[in-house]
Amino acid sequence: MFQVPVAIPTFPKLPARALGVVPLGPISMALSAFAKQVARRHPALFRRLGDHAHARFILDPTDLPLVMRLEPNGGAPRVTLLRHPDGGPDGGPDGGPDGRDARIAGPLAALLGLVHGAFDGDALFFSRDLLIEGDTGAVLALRNAIDDAELDLAAELGAISGPLRQPLERLIALAEGATGVALSRHEEEFA
Repeated sequence: MFQVPVAIPTFPKLPARALGVVPLGPISMALSAFAKQVARRHPALFRRLGDHAHARFILDPTDLPLVMRLEPNGGAPRVTLLRHPDGGPDGGPDGGPDGRDARIAGPLAALLGLVHGAFDGDALFFSRDLLIEGDTGAVLALRNAIDDAELDLAAELGAISGPLRQPLERLIALAEGATGVALSRHEEEFA
């Protein structure tokens, strides 16, 4: 049946607290630029969303004091980081789901593992390591689009890093080894 991960790593508390005070605007702009680069390299990813190409996805890493609002905008994506008031989701327009949102919540490692194929989304959902709220059809469309694209966020970042690509790849590999978090796709390990 479904393989449930033994232990999903959680984001360390001290760096998580630091994210509670850093300015989110510049990080949001950088993430939006990165998402636009992914859209240029994988246009089918956004076409695959179909009727949900203009949905809002609230990605809620439960071990961080923020949420990420992803708006695919039909292939011109925008990413906005928002703080959780009181460190938790508020259920309102500043980060929680509303009538046109789909919220996916779980530890950051689980969310990244879903993107990279390290974890089975059904297993995470049934083990309650992943929570889905709002438009579940949009969540399913997003999951299928990401699965089809076989995204590797580290490779995408490397592709735009120019001469920093090799040092960045080594840094990512070290971070993966130290944290156990899937920061890139490893088909031979996860297949």
